[in-house]
Amino acid sequence: MKVVDLTTVVVGPICTRTLADQGAEVIKVEAPGGDILRYLAAGSRSPAMSGKFINFNRNKRAITLDIKKPAGLAALKRLIAEADVFVSNVRPAGLARAGLDPASLAALNPRLIHCGIVAFGEGGRYAGRPAYDPVIQSLSGVAGTFERATGEPRFVPMVMTDHITGLVAAQAIGFALYRREKTGQGEAIEVPMFETAASFVTSEHLGAATFDPPEGPTGDARLLSPDYRPLPTKDGYITVQPNSNPQAFAFFDAIGRPELKDDPRFDTPIARTENAAAYFRIRVEGLARRTTEEWLEIFAAADVPAARYNSLDDLLDDPHLQDVGFWQFDDHPTEGRIRRTRTPVTFAGGMREETLPAPRPGAQTDAILAEAGYSAAEIAALRDAGAAQ
Repeated sequence: MKVVDLTTVVVGPICTRTLADQGAEVIKVEAPGGDILRYLAAGSRSPAMSGKFINFNRNKRAITLDIKKPAGLAALKRLIAEADVFVSNVRPAGLARAGLDPASLAALNPRLIHCGIVAFGEGGRYAGRPAYDPVIQSLSGVAGTFERATGEPRFVPMVMTDHITGLVAAQAIGFALYRREKTGQGEAIEVPMFETAASFVTSEHLGAATFDPPEGPTGDARLLSPDYRPLPTKDGYITVQPNSNPQAFAFFDAIGRPELKDDPRFDTPIARTENAAAYFRIRVEGLARRTTEEWLEIFAAADVPAARYNSLDDLLDDPHLQDVGFWQFDDHPTEGRIRRTRTPVTFAGGMREETLPAPRPGAQTDAILAEAGYSAAEIAALRDAGAAQ
């Protein structure tokens, strides 16, 4: 499967990296100067190769085209004419001006899957506005869940809505490719960040407002508790999540409060949900009495879901991640030895075996143009005109 990738930053590159990790040939098309993520993130050994860019753009090849120049745009369209999938996070008006909108490209390649990742769906009043992840977190209710829980709106300290939207886009592309196998027809897909994130939040927190008229307030009180977090032990933190009766009752025994098994506030899952604040306070008070390791032994023996708290740095040495080979080490041709994550998903039929390093700007420009049918003289002419780099 050949994918032409006209995306930048995170939301598009996580989509195309997912496709690349699972075996697609991804051609990353960059404007002169390259994807802004090459420079936007801290941590690099050389210019234009930030650690974040490397993580989101492995298993891709790179070509630099100036599509504001007719020859550069023509080269991009020649690539798209032979592609299975075209992914962009360019605003629709910009695509239309360049003749890269779904209708124009369907005329060029009727089997093309055209996936446009946008900030806001085209049917709404926000359509065409620019946005990045924090704008979407603010608008979609993500920050609002923190305000409900802690009294202060905050962002998840990851570009969460970028990740969610990019993964949804990859899933939609997979479905469209399957449908194309049945029908022979291409597809135009619109994946809006705002609506995707709003769906993510409200599927979790619509709650009693699912019913019309509402049967109560929005929000899952358990998840919005200020104590829904890793809780302090004698020497650190632990997370414990006893949901079923056997788990909750084993937890009550472990903390020396067996009488709570007969307390009407906590004797059923419904009762514990309705009294979530009190249930969390009991956890806070009980867990402070022992060390993290002591609790982990006790909860493991009682089959209560629990885990130690990992900092970001702890993840680098997590024993389970070591067991499954999660961390891989490669020798990048220009950046030296790098650490990367293994693709978490496995297929019994096998996965991509060849790993491509994240490319420097325009690293494969000549090779990709030659594969598209350009002669050496034509490639030289494109470079001389500034249409390719």
